[in-house]
Amino acid sequence: MPPHCLTWNDLPETRAPSGVAKRVLEGAGATLVRVLVPAGTSAERHSHPHEQCVQVLSGSGTLETAQGRTAFGPGSLFHFPPGAWHAAEFDTETVLVETNVRA
Repeated sequence: MPPHCLTWNDLPETRAPSGVAKRVLEGAGATLVRVLVPAGTSAERHSHPHEQCVQVLSGSGTLETAQGRTAFGPGSLFHFPPGAWHAAEFDTETVLVETNVRA
């Protein structure tokens, strides 16, 4: 059984060619993901089959959804129901925590 209390640094980091780094905590029905996004990165329009909640810990950018474009920064929260498309542009290095809920 994995430990009940750990830190993000206890989890292995994966890094995409774009420089986006992720650390993932897997649960039975959800994953918690710490994402480090380099400044100048764009996330193209996409959606997920699962519900996703995102908390912005640091950084800034613009979120685009069917509801329009919105600037975000530390303390911003995103909620995407399954299938809701979204895209983002990251103006500064940004740290996010995603909660991905599987049905």
